Amino acid sequence: MSDQETVPNFDEIRAILAAFPGPDTAAGSTARARQDCLTKPQGSLGRLEELATWMATWQGRAVPELRLARVAVFAGNHGVVAQGVSAFPASVTKQMVSNFSAGGAAVNQICGVVDAELRVYELDLDTATDDFTTGPAMAEEDCARAMAYGMMAVDGNLHLLALGEMGIGNTTSGAALCLALFGGTAADWVGRGTGIDDAGVGRKIKAIEAAIAANGAALGNPLEVLRCFGGFELAAIVGAVIAARLARTPVVLDGYTCTAAAAVLFAIDPSFLDHCVVGHCSAEPGHLRLMHKLGKTPLLDYGMRLGEGSGAALAIPIIRSAVACLTRMATFDQAGVSGRAE
Repeated sequence: MSDQETVPNFDEIRAILAAFPGPDTAAGSTARARQDCLTKPQGSLGRLEELATWMATWQGRAVPELRLARVAVFAGNHGVVAQGVSAFPASVTKQMVSNFSAGGAAVNQICGVVDAELRVYELDLDTATDDFTTGPAMAEEDCARAMAYGMMAVDGNLHLLALGEMGIGNTTSGAALCLALFGGTAADWVGRGTGIDDAGVGRKIKAIEAAIAANGAALGNPLEVLRCFGGFELAAIVGAVIAARLARTPVVLDGYTCTAAAAVLFAIDPSFLDHCVVGHCSAEPGHLRLMHKLGKTPLLDYGMRLGEGSGAALAIPIIRSAVACLTRMATFDQAGVSGRAE
């Protein structure tokens, strides 16, 4: 390493977070005022009106755009798989990434239907995180580097970013993050993930309890919680959420594990996820509990637990519809329709 090269670290991340832009309230107010002039009873489009205003607020445009939507799926492997917490071996992560590349996964089909670009980001699938039942999952440098890699998923052309993940064992990591960030018991946050039986659920609970015992010093420090209980792909998701905020790109989070990763930012400052919505409610029981903690209401609830950005991708047409209604509907004056009687 040369003298000019620096080791990625959390101080750099904290400096970026300190520069986070806030909402463009003027753009949001203008969008909200237009809603009341459109040819419909005020508020009659319900949450679609909220979503369109949210898009305007975080894009910083009174007339939001949604021509380019990207689904970014981050893939990484977890050392905790050695504890028997998944129904599938870690090798499936790389195999599924190949499936994404070949166009054979569910998210490929959904992205094709909803007109969204799919990009898959691999995080050294030959190297898993350390088993967090005995110590931190990642060194600070590796965690910060994964966050920086995730930031590459955002560029200035995007209008909406949907985030997902692929990583055998990562529902265990997601549950551990939730327990470390929000408390409770391991059983509160654990579900069946890829379809494990009761014995597998018991192993997940024991693994998470061991992780808390081994990494107790991280509690109360959200970035340290990410380092100790997270994974490379989950750190990358955090990085993507950060970069999207800086670029004023609204974000759709996928299911339980993706939302758990993003919750690290909420634990630092609850406003840090205001530019994010949750695409769907996962069948994982911890996801509903987590959304209550975050104050988020999902756009869909289809009983899905696939991951790979599938639920976030499904939510894109809803947001497209919200933007279209705001930007393309006629006003009462334009249509020659009488407004509300006084």
